[in-house]
Amino acid sequence: MSKLLSIPMYDVNHADTEALLRALRQLLNEEGLDGDNALYSLPEDRLAHWRNPQLLLSQTCGYPLRALLPDVQVVGTFNYQAAGCEGFRYSSHLVVREAYAGKTLADFRNQTVVCNSEDSQSGYHCLRSLVAPLQHEGRFFSDIVFSGSHRQSLATLSEKKGDIAAIDAVTWALVSRHEPERVAGLISIGTTPLTPGLPMITSAQTSPQVLQKLRQALQRLATEPQWQAIRDAQLIKGFSVTTREDYQPISDAVEKAAATGLLTL
Repeated sequence: MSKLLSIPMYDVNHADTEALLRALRQLLNEEGLDGDNALYSLPEDRLAHWRNPQLLLSQTCGYPLRALLPDVQVVGTFNYQAAGCEGFRYSSHLVVREAYAGKTLADFRNQTVVCNSEDSQSGYHCLRSLVAPLQHEGRFFSDIVFSGSHRQSLATLSEKKGDIAAIDAVTWALVSRHEPERVAGLISIGTTPLTPGLPMITSAQTSPQVLQKLRQALQRLATEPQWQAIRDAQLIKGFSVTTREDYQPISDAVEKAAATGLLTL
């Protein structure tokens, strides 16, 4: 049965994603992992894909890793050079329309928040942690709109169907580069605290030997000169070997927010 390979999280410019995939296949081949025969997938059901025992390599989000994917193994985490990133950690921009310039998060009480999905660390849970100390009787925002993606959240803000959204710093940088019209009229009024970035994962059934080869391939991708253009296109500047325990702060923040009485945004 074919092993599965995907790069679903920062697919803003698909040509760059395809170039990254080609590099990964070559490096996996060189590490003896038969990258050419790894079945590439753009999964509609990401959770089912990430839970597949045949998963060789993919990228998920920190909240699903901690809350929904207890069996997968963490391979490591890319370091990104976008504003709002530091080491293997990243943040989200608090994005609003330009008319709200000068306002702070506290000014958005009883406004409408836009989120990509309820299982997103960068679009939902990081913002929940920030407004938890500001909530009253379990509420801060008056309404929530789920957009389905960070890019669609930006469109929802522009269409005045929501007032504020937390947008992953890497996505914000990539969309600003490739789709400037999508961010026209929108600004960042701040960032959320740093949290562990999007982890690369593999199946629980992946052997320790294969796990080490995956880490070697990603480390080479992040450091070897021949891949510099691919790194620059994807804003990758390094790779850190991380473990599930490095993502414990995400679980701690969820529990802390719930303890204030804010069970949902």
